[in-house]
Amino acid sequence: MKFQRRKRVEPSIDITPFVDVVFLLVIFFMVSTTFTKEARLTIQLPTADVAPSEAPEQSIEISVDREGGYAINGIALINRQGDTLVRGLRELAAGNTDTPLTISADGKASHQAVITAMDAAGKAGFVHLNVTTQQPEPEARPE
Repeated sequence: MKFQRRKRVEPSIDITPFVDVVFLLVIFFMVSTTFTKEARLTIQLPTADVAPSEAPEQSIEISVDREGGYAINGIALINRQGDTLVRGLRELAAGNTDTPLTISADGKASHQAVITAMDAAGKAGFVHLNVTTQQPEPEARPE
């Protein structure tokens, strides 16, 4: 007597519903996400390849130290808050926001401290903003 063997069906998981759900979630998040425009400051970025330009007679310099402290024209501020920096800039400018403003930051200063200085300059109404750089030291050529 010969018995017929049943064909074995290999177990498998159908992932089609999973792909459908993931696709619907992606569409949902794309549609429901709100995009906000970040406030941007227009700044004039210097290049380090040219000789340093001479600064005009009247300018304001914000110095950012390694710890994130601020100084305006060499006078240290009492704290590191952006509002204090805005008040100091407005006092020093006395309404003349066309005065060139230069931000000089320590190489180890946090990016947040520099961005806070840029934001304070924008809030104070300054339109001419420069960020200083150092020229790279020339590499010694082996002879």
